[in-house]
Amino acid sequence: MTTLITVLVVLIFAVLVYGFYQLQKRHAKFSTRVFSALGVGIIFGLLIQLILGAQSKTTVQAMDWISVVGNGYVAFLQMLIMPLVFVSIVGAFTKMKVSEKLGKISASVLATLLGTTAVAALIGIGTTLLFGLQGAKFTEGSAETARIAELATRQETVENLSIPQQILSFIPRNVFADFAGTRATSTIGVVIFAAFVGVAYLGIKRKTPKEAEFFANLIDSLYKLTMRIVTLVLRLTPYGVLALMTNVMATSDFAAIVNLGKFVLASYVALILVLVVHSLVLVSVKVSPITYFKKAFPVLSFAFTSRSSAGALPLNIETQTKALGVDEATANFAGSFGLSIGQNGCAGVYPAMLATIVAPTVGINVFSLEFILMLVAVVTISSFGVAGVGGGATFASLIVLGSMNLPVAIVGLVISVEPLIDMARTAVNVSDSMLAGVVTSSHIKELDRDTLNDSTKLIDVQA
Repeated sequence: MTTLITVLVVLIFAVLVYGFYQLQKRHAKFSTRVFSALGVGIIFGLLIQLILGAQSKTTVQAMDWISVVGNGYVAFLQMLIMPLVFVSIVGAFTKMKVSEKLGKISASVLATLLGTTAVAALIGIGTTLLFGLQGAKFTEGSAETARIAELATRQETVENLSIPQQILSFIPRNVFADFAGTRATSTIGVVIFAAFVGVAYLGIKRKTPKEAEFFANLIDSLYKLTMRIVTLVLRLTPYGVLALMTNVMATSDFAAIVNLGKFVLASYVALILVLVVHSLVLVSVKVSPITYFKKAFPVLSFAFTSRSSAGALPLNIETQTKALGVDEATANFAGSFGLSIGQNGCAGVYPAMLATIVAPTVGINVFSLEFILMLVAVVTISSFGVAGVGGGATFASLIVLGSMNLPVAIVGLVISVEPLIDMARTAVNVSDSMLAGVVTSSHIKELDRDTLNDSTKLIDVQA
């Protein structure tokens, strides 16, 4: 009987997938299909839990099969991270019209990413204190226990690293190993290597223009090929979102979610405040936040539903150049760097909140200036190397908590609400990288304000 019901659930899921395939054939808007998949997945998952139960054998078996689609989609996105980062950063150098602006572009992008991360950490600390979560204790169920045990193993890889050692770990010793993603900091390793390749290209361009032109054409071809692969993967987004949300809703422990409701609310308040800070930064460079968010909405909504900064990179860059008026070099730099540096949600707000929650349990005064300044500094430095597809917030939190000698169990105790928070975190991460592009392009006087202020210049995702 269990097998029969499992087959029935999987067949219903297959019918839903076919329904979204038909919507694609009828050229329904991409955003419509993605949000519809989000809603249908929530409803379908809830029905499975209400009828079969979250821990029933039937639900577990059915989710194993449905996860093939969801986890497969995430795996494809992870597959794209390194090629995307490499060709985007090197492409930024080949598309750069004036190489003298390289220093200004990189400095402004990094300053914006890291500066907003520091502010995001402060907001995370302040929100935690405002909601009275410092020293809060959360219920530990079987899922949380298993997660804590897993984290103990992962913690071993970072617990003995001092901040100087963490900085050294960013340097790629074997770039091929980093392209394979064998280290937790492989993404930043590829970023650094790509930057070296780009600088080398600029040197060749001055001395042997013919060879430089050949390389630029090669990178351009690789860029277009990679983006075509990205488009193919993006077409799977509605199916991936459907499967992921079905799994989340069917297996979630709603009692645990209620227990963590205050933490979820505090997290969303903090993330919204970070977007307010983004708005203030935009105002400082004479850009309307309303115009920005209207044009950025397709990308941010994709990031929210897919929970993937890397998957949103092509849409991120396209929106910056074609809708926001950012020059191509800056857009590529900001989009690519934003995948692994200074993610405001995953590497800023989240680790700061967890550290502030757990600090009182080991006798630390969270209201002390020393604690706050140290936490902000550690969070900002640790924001380097956070990968753009899942797990980044966990890795960043482990480094921050480990660097400050705080218990890491808190990361496992909030696993029940991780997906709910991660959607908003990812949208904030992507917004920060786009913000860096707009601010930097404005600083180097390359921002096309006619494009920015043209209400017809909107990116309608076609995939």
